[in-house]
Amino acid sequence: MENLVFEGFKFMALGMGTVFAFLILMIMAMNLLSYVVHKFFPEPEVTPVSSVKSKNSAKIAAISAAVMHHNNVKS
Repeated sequence: MENLVFEGFKFMALGMGTVFAFLILMIMAMNLLSYVVHKFFPEPEVTPVSSVKSKNSAKIAAISAAVMHHNNVKS
């Protein structure tokens, strides 16, 4: 009976060790992939809002007014 319990613990340790090793390997691979992606594909620079043309400013003002009117009508 003791031999079966020992074998069970041995298989449990082997299985948990395998899963732990795989998870560590996966984390290292994900960190490496993240490094490579950020190095070769940097995030694009965001253009400031002040560079919007006057046409877009008029549209933004109209949309903002409509949203404010809608919110005032609901209340």
